[in-house]
Amino acid sequence: MPSPLDAVQFLICKIPLIVKTTFLHVLGLSPTSQKWDLRTSLTVNIIRDVLCNSPPSTITEQQQSTLQDPGIKGGMWVSKVTLPAPPEGALRDALFEAIQALGTGSEEYLRPYLHPVTAEWTGYRANVPANAPEPCLSEAEKYKCLMDETSNDVTLLYFHGGSYYLMDPCSHREVVARYAKLTGGRVLSVRYRLAPQNPFPSALLDALVVYLSLLYPPEGALHEPVPASRIVFGGDSAGGNLATVLLQVILQLHRSTSPSNLPVIMFHGKQVEVPLPAGIALGSPSLDLTRSMQSSETCAQYDYLPPPSISPAKSPSCDIWPTDPPRADLFCEGSALCHPLVSPVAAPSWKGSPPMFICCGEEFLTDECKFFAQKAARQGVKLIWEQYEAMPHCFAHVLPGSLASLRSLTSYARFVTTVVRGSGDISTKGEFITARSLDSHPVDVCNLTNMTEEEVLEGLEHARSEIVSNAHIAMYK
Repeated sequence: MPSPLDAVQFLICKIPLIVKTTFLHVLGLSPTSQKWDLRTSLTVNIIRDVLCNSPPSTITEQQQSTLQDPGIKGGMWVSKVTLPAPPEGALRDALFEAIQALGTGSEEYLRPYLHPVTAEWTGYRANVPANAPEPCLSEAEKYKCLMDETSNDVTLLYFHGGSYYLMDPCSHREVVARYAKLTGGRVLSVRYRLAPQNPFPSALLDALVVYLSLLYPPEGALHEPVPASRIVFGGDSAGGNLATVLLQVILQLHRSTSPSNLPVIMFHGKQVEVPLPAGIALGSPSLDLTRSMQSSETCAQYDYLPPPSISPAKSPSCDIWPTDPPRADLFCEGSALCHPLVSPVAAPSWKGSPPMFICCGEEFLTDECKFFAQKAARQGVKLIWEQYEAMPHCFAHVLPGSLASLRSLTSYARFVTTVVRGSGDISTKGEFITARSLDSHPVDVCNLTNMTEEEVLEGLEHARSEIVSNAHIAMYK
């Protein structure tokens, strides 16, 4: 956990940037001054400076800096659990069959083994100060306290963001606890395996283990069986990607089974059905890992994400990167970057999907979010779309307390509770929410972008080829 001295030293280093940003904002000389308040301007510019202008660091250093546990305090219950891997390999085999069925056959990938998955049950803890220490209780006792304070039969299965190689449930506790409070339910936040040590499809295999463990608790689990109709997949950024590809795998299992039956799989010694969840809720999901669909320059002024030219794959060497043998991308082999379970914008079908909620800002990932939402809506998926003017990537998390963040979190939670109540209460709807005033303007979700399927797939393949080519050049320098 960073010390107070580290925080002070960091702020001292950023004084020139803070002064400049404040000066330009107050005088109305910043291009964002009409859209942002000062706090937003400072937050986004500092994050952008850290991500784009920091001295080069290794993947190990970047990863470890985001895994430091800040501790548990205040208005949250957290119960840490380990969900055992099933002893049989049926789940693993089913995933590999789905990868094969959805791909072209040219994709290379490692075949990870099943592993136990750790996760954190999170719920709202009422009537305590913000700095209240975590009670000295067993994990089982904390889980009971958590369940005693739930007021809604909602389970949000949540996957954190972090480009698949950064962050952890501990880094997302605050926002996950807010979702628990707003829904009145509980959240299971998953500690999936991170790249580059554990490349595709390791995280996806972990996600499958956790979902089936919710439905069919293994021996010793703290929770009772959770009906699929009470489970909503959720995630931000790369976690949104993971939630989405998990859904696509389940859809593929359903496609491979007769329409009158649910797919069945062996799990902890029993043949169990694999139903669809009640819904899926995504915040700024990363849906094109080639980053071919870069949004306009307008979005560049509002976002803090670095451009594709600043790639973590170019980081200095360390024990975990480059890999041996080397590969083009931290998360997967270069040949797999366009696979629908890596870049879900490439998935041909979302028919049969449960309702979706997608929220984004005016950010670098906007175009891929728009194309994905439009495609799903045109295929008959019930979908709620919200785009917030002038907001950066994952703004609901990085700008806590802002009006846009509060509105977004509330909409997210409303969707989750509504689909658990029954998907019949959801109808496709799109909104563009203006900055500051938060005025809502309707948009047609079936016509969010002019990009065609052919253009998108060609763009993905072109970007994939460039990534692989650049990796080969770097390898032989």
